[in-house]
Amino acid sequence: MSRIIHMDQSGDASVLYATNIDIPAPQADEICIEQSLIGVNYVDVYFRKGLYPMPSLPGSIGVEAVGTICAIGSNVTGFEIGDRVGYAGFPVGSYCTHRNVAANRVVKLPGDIADEKIAGSLLRGLTAYFLLMHVCKVQAGQSMLIHAAAGGLGQVLVHWAKQLGITTFGTVSTPEKAALAQKQGLDHAIFYKDQDFETAIKDLTDGQGVDYAIDGIGGESLNKSIRTTKPFGITANIGQVGGQLPLLDVNTLANRFLIRASVLAYINNLQEYHKAAQAWFDILRHASFPAAHMYDFSDASQAHKDLEAGATNGAVYLKVTA
Repeated sequence: MSRIIHMDQSGDASVLYATNIDIPAPQADEICIEQSLIGVNYVDVYFRKGLYPMPSLPGSIGVEAVGTICAIGSNVTGFEIGDRVGYAGFPVGSYCTHRNVAANRVVKLPGDIADEKIAGSLLRGLTAYFLLMHVCKVQAGQSMLIHAAAGGLGQVLVHWAKQLGITTFGTVSTPEKAALAQKQGLDHAIFYKDQDFETAIKDLTDGQGVDYAIDGIGGESLNKSIRTTKPFGITANIGQVGGQLPLLDVNTLANRFLIRASVLAYINNLQEYHKAAQAWFDILRHASFPAAHMYDFSDASQAHKDLEAGATNGAVYLKVTA
């Protein structure tokens, strides 16, 4: 038996509700995980709203969790009952108390990092690795624009980019949000409610622009983000919080690159997935991020409402209690 956060149709946060389902024993190549902390990510909102298609409805959303192994399939080796483990990626459906997961997607958690530090941060860490090491392959001395620099992913990107010697520019809404990003090493805070970030970037870089822009906003922000990059610079779009992606005039991309980048597609490559996870654990060992926002498992709707309202500034997870 598993407690599960279910949805019968796409919609606002109110479509999420808790129910019980029976789950089978794990198949030969699967592991059953008793999940204790379940990550909440903005991609879950996209699936809930129907912007990204669910495999089927009714169904459950969610792409990451941590917990302990409670059953092991007959072909699985290298794991034992009680091992602390986590995972991120497809298929969706992590909002549950017990889940069967393909063993090759399960990552053992390091003994020196608490579950609470990994929960809700794993997909963000994988995303940061993907954007910095694969999409752009950044180098020391380069510059980067990071939207929502005080958000959960934004702070990770700022911190990791600074470790790599990148000059960072970040959009934020308030001085308090700027302080959060600056604690991770943000070089230049741009208050997007008071400043046009495209103009600010040009002013701050003497008209040169940045090497790399990461845009999770969409809408008109995407066009502006592209224009902030240098000739032959890269813009990576990773979301559409601010609205539908615009139709682009191809002239906007003259001597510039644009990629609509999906970490969920990237980590289908299992070798890269496990490599990225270990790199994220190395960052977590020495980083100090804000404490995660914790919600009771049954309060998934409220977690989604707060995430969409911008009321969170770090990892978000659902906690399973007895």
